[in-house]
Amino acid sequence: MCVDVCRLEVNRMNRSLRFSLKPDLVPHSSPAMAKFVPPRVQINETGWGPAGTVDKFSDMPYQPFSKGDRIGKVAELSAREGAFQDRRYGNKYNSQFGGGSQYAYMHEEDEDSFKLVVQPKVPKPMFRGRYQRNFRQRQMQNQQRGNQADTRVMTKGEKTRDANRQRQVRRLQKQFGNRQRFDYNRFQMKNRDASVTVRPDWVVIEEMDFPRLQKLALPSVGEPKDLLKCGAVKYYNKAVDRINVKKPERLERIDRIHHKVTTTDDPEIRKLAKSGGNVFATDEILATLMCCTRSNYSWDIVVQKIGNLIFFDKRDESEFDLVTVSETARDPPSDEGPSINSPRNLAMEATFINHNFPEQVLLNDYKRYEFENPNPFIEEDDDPESVASVAYRYRQFSLGDDVQLVVRTEHDAAVLGTDQFMTIRALNEWDPKHANNVDWRQKLDTQRAAVLANELKNNNCKMAKWTVQSLLAGSDIIKFGFVSRVAPRDSSKHVILNVMQFKPSEFASQINLSMDNAWGILRCIVDIIRGRDAGKYLIMKDPNKQMIILYDIPDDTFETDDDEDDSDEGGDEDED
Repeated sequence: MCVDVCRLEVNRMNRSLRFSLKPDLVPHSSPAMAKFVPPRVQINETGWGPAGTVDKFSDMPYQPFSKGDRIGKVAELSAREGAFQDRRYGNKYNSQFGGGSQYAYMHEEDEDSFKLVVQPKVPKPMFRGRYQRNFRQRQMQNQQRGNQADTRVMTKGEKTRDANRQRQVRRLQKQFGNRQRFDYNRFQMKNRDASVTVRPDWVVIEEMDFPRLQKLALPSVGEPKDLLKCGAVKYYNKAVDRINVKKPERLERIDRIHHKVTTTDDPEIRKLAKSGGNVFATDEILATLMCCTRSNYSWDIVVQKIGNLIFFDKRDESEFDLVTVSETARDPPSDEGPSINSPRNLAMEATFINHNFPEQVLLNDYKRYEFENPNPFIEEDDDPESVASVAYRYRQFSLGDDVQLVVRTEHDAAVLGTDQFMTIRALNEWDPKHANNVDWRQKLDTQRAAVLANELKNNNCKMAKWTVQSLLAGSDIIKFGFVSRVAPRDSSKHVILNVMQFKPSEFASQINLSMDNAWGILRCIVDIIRGRDAGKYLIMKDPNKQMIILYDIPDDTFETDDDEDDSDEGGDEDED
């Protein structure tokens, strides 16, 4: 049985093997080839470009289109036309090739019969129309009811509270009721006038901007050498320190002679120019140059170079000696004409105060403290008591590189019982509303630091110059008096409200005054003039820019007949 099964399996395998080896007698058909039809090519034998138009595109409109163009909205049915259109991007869907009207939608049928299914509710503005009238009517009705209800007799306490309330309302109306619209032009900088008219024949030598000057420094200046001491000063009255707002003192008018002599007119400087030194100036002129980066108003200084000698002078008819007011304030005085609050009238008022205040705070019963030499500006016919209390100290500073500076400094008073000297100056209040609403009468006794900080902000340049003058003179104390008007609209009557005392070196650090930078500015100006030829020059603060300009001017500029006579007499004395 098993043998038969094996035979059948072998026969089956043989038949399948023979079938797989038998050749395929059915012929295979070859696949169909793709038919290529060449396109119709139009040849332009007369030029370049298409030879004609395509027939199937001849009746279709043409609109230029770029891939960068945006596709706009198809339709807008939820809003009115132009209600929500963004005006900033009104042309964002326009083509860069220019707008075309080929595909513009043109409707010719009337759409009055078309109505929206949903009507959006537009909110009505408040306090307009009928609502506003009803509001006023209700307000008037409530007021009438209140008047009818107040017919009863008020008690004494209710009358007092009602009077206080009405007084408070009147005060607030007086304070805030007269406010006007904010004037933006008030804080715009107005073009200031130059201190001197620049002539066409003046040549600009150097323009020194303040950012560069603020980076200068000369730390090698040592202690000065006293060359000459002249004049006599009175002693300071310590009772003035007890003046306060509750017990003010009236500022008196004291007639004294104040000598404001320039450098070249000083006889002592003329003598010192022959013995030593090559740069000469007064303390007021040097303080102006050293603190020039803090100034806003225009000023000018004349420089004369004679051989190797340099003299810094002020012009005869200039306003160099006037004391500025609120020069560095945020809103400086801007009144014009005869107004008492114009910049020039305020400067005249401040100068008047600084002439009288230092004389009023001195002791008249004691004999003056006299230096070795008399006052060089007192003539033989003058009464010594008619001259203001002042002592001059001529000092020599070494600025390095053979630059020897000789400066005339001043002391205003002496301290009784000691060998100390002081510089006395006065700050004046002209209108509290223009001083950041810092009223001296309200804050000077309780908030002295706030008042002083406000004055440093409004008069930064002036107080820095006073500090430099006291440091150059070697004063031990600097006194600041606070003088205010009796009435804001009267500039002739003043009262003394308080007096503050500082050491010059400590006060200089408080106001961020660096003497190294001050000496560096002066040395820079001196080096520029030393490199020029002998002649006359002018240093002027630009009235509207933060810079000082050095001009080369003719020798006869600002000369008068009196100056020519003085120069001739000086030449004759030199020959003798």
